[in-house]
Amino acid sequence: MDKILIYLKKIIPKSIFKFFQPYYHKALSYVADFFYCKPSNKLIVIGVTGTNGKSSTAHLIAKSLEAKGDKTGETSTVFFKVGDKEWLNDKKMTMLGRFALQKILKQMVKEGCKYAVVETSSEGIKQSRHLGVNYDTVVFTNLTPEHIESHGGFENYKKAKLKLLRHLERSKKKKIGGKRINKTIVANLDDKHVKDFLNFKVNNKIGVTTKDGKNNLTENILKAENIKLTESGTSFEVDGEKINLKLVGEFNVYNTLLSIGVGVQQGFNVKELKIELEKIKGIEGRMENIKEGQKFQVIVDYAPEPESLRQAYNTILKIRKKENKVIHVLGSCGGGRDIARRPVLGSMAGKKADYVIITNEDPYDDDPMEIIDNVAEGAIKEGKILNDNLFKILDRREAFNKALTLARKNDIVLITGKGSEQAMCVAHGKKIPWDDRMVVKEELKNIKK
Repeated sequence: MDKILIYLKKIIPKSIFKFFQPYYHKALSYVADFFYCKPSNKLIVIGVTGTNGKSSTAHLIAKSLEAKGDKTGETSTVFFKVGDKEWLNDKKMTMLGRFALQKILKQMVKEGCKYAVVETSSEGIKQSRHLGVNYDTVVFTNLTPEHIESHGGFENYKKAKLKLLRHLERSKKKKIGGKRINKTIVANLDDKHVKDFLNFKVNNKIGVTTKDGKNNLTENILKAENIKLTESGTSFEVDGEKINLKLVGEFNVYNTLLSIGVGVQQGFNVKELKIELEKIKGIEGRMENIKEGQKFQVIVDYAPEPESLRQAYNTILKIRKKENKVIHVLGSCGGGRDIARRPVLGSMAGKKADYVIITNEDPYDDDPMEIIDNVAEGAIKEGKILNDNLFKILDRREAFNKALTLARKNDIVLITGKGSEQAMCVAHGKKIPWDDRMVVKEELKNIKK
């Protein structure tokens, strides 16, 4: 179908193509749904949207809903999961194309899954990929400026997200196992845009918070208390249950609360969900600690935009000792999008890290050195000095090696931008196999020789 779209772009005048493109996208979503026999009507579908934390939240939901032995499915930036089979997302897409999405939902039905957790991106919504999916619950994580250039401004970006809630509101209720499934919103009450995401007529609204928990936005509120962060995990209490996560960072409190909100709405109690959540050792490429016997920490995180990077730094600076250095390897959000973000990321790294190493990431058809220079401008404005505590290294592997060579006992090497992605996107649509976590392990072995 993508080939058809490319062909049509070539033969149809640009203005006419742009006019009909939205209708083409919508029609394709419904065709794909029909072609695969409407699989989402046979699953309890949970959509996860927002800016940050979508993938982690989706994974926590999928895992925790297995508490009573039910099979779950998941599609996210990090994972694909169909029942007992789970594998890393190698498509370089957060939300699959219409036919691929419907196909995996059909596979979930075939494997006897009860739940499907679908990370739903603004780009996917913009292209109407959500329309062929009958969602039952939508989870809202948070909203910060991202993909602004693609959407033509923050308000358009927010409107794209809100389309998913409108779709939920208008979707027909389904019956599964003779039971009617309610439409539900689970939302982060501490986000300043939450009112917009709760302003829809659904059966249930559940809010999560780490603050006072007093508001009239939702019928039910889950509040995290006694939050404690360490370099090996995070703990907090909710509804009298203490939850000890092996996941690092306060943002994982929100992700976990949202997953508990979904579970509670599905009839689980917090104690049942806690058992499954505490089993999770980590989420690939999300504040993942790489250990190969070295005397310093290496953390690989996705953090492609300012808010997620701010959260990563909040966590790191809380767990590091003052005398130890932070060495940050970063690129930018990639070529062809959100150019204004590049110096902002560079500035954040320049301000927070002791050493900044800027390297190639996903340049697509852009000049990778131009991207690196854009990011470096931000770091230089924060006082970093080129070839002293700021380095521009085009080859990403070499950049890793430089960071690991600079590191001393108890220092922290932070590598951001790709997380567990399985490819690097370069010019002419080419994808180079790549995994930050595997490459850093290889380089750790090399520096020991």
